[in-house]
Amino acid sequence: MLDRLIPGFAPKLIPTLISVPGVIFLLGLSGWQLSRHVERTAENELRAERMALPPADIDAVLADPAQDRFRRVKATGVWSHAHEIHVYGRSQRGNEGFYILTPLLRDGKPAVIVNRGWVDKQHQNASTRPQGQVAGPVTVEGVLRDEPRRGPLMPDNVPERNQWFWFDLPAMTKAAGLSSALPVYVEQELEPRNPGGWPLGGQTIAQLPRPHLQYAFTWFALAIALAAVYVISQRRKA
Repeated sequence: MLDRLIPGFAPKLIPTLISVPGVIFLLGLSGWQLSRHVERTAENELRAERMALPPADIDAVLADPAQDRFRRVKATGVWSHAHEIHVYGRSQRGNEGFYILTPLLRDGKPAVIVNRGWVDKQHQNASTRPQGQVAGPVTVEGVLRDEPRRGPLMPDNVPERNQWFWFDLPAMTKAAGLSSALPVYVEQELEPRNPGGWPLGGQTIAQLPRPHLQYAFTWFALAIALAAVYVISQRRKA
């Protein structure tokens, strides 16, 4: 059939076995990127919708935390600064540093682990930011999270050294010496800022980047290019 549409087209076995699966594979990658674009768009819409809601009491949204992720919440308690947890991470501008997670102790209720924000390496030690070690009752507002956020190449946490690379809530609860803690954590908002400016709150990524349409077009263009090279190379010369 193709020899009628393309004069002189007489494909050989080996080039066909290489090119045809290659074109199918590249088209599959293009379709996968399109589906990722749809998923990422839906995720961004969910985040925008929930983060636009007024903050709710954290105990009121615990029936199904997965359904309330990225909902703004508030909780009242006292910081347990002696049990800070330092999670290696990058700020939204790509600078290396640490997220400071601090238990918020609540009277008669399970503690809440709060990601108070990011600090650079010079402010990892709590003694370098004494103003941020607030004493007494506080009310914290932030975004509800429950996912561990562990990437495929992240190393294991080392709790005994306070070296953390991803959010392992059960291990963090144990390392902080807590008898009980909620199965979620809160990412503190930027405003009001912590005294002294550290930790720097507001580290939640409200909108994820969406480069997938560009990737989809790239894979599709490569598929077309490979198909064109295959067809041209398999035409008989006059």
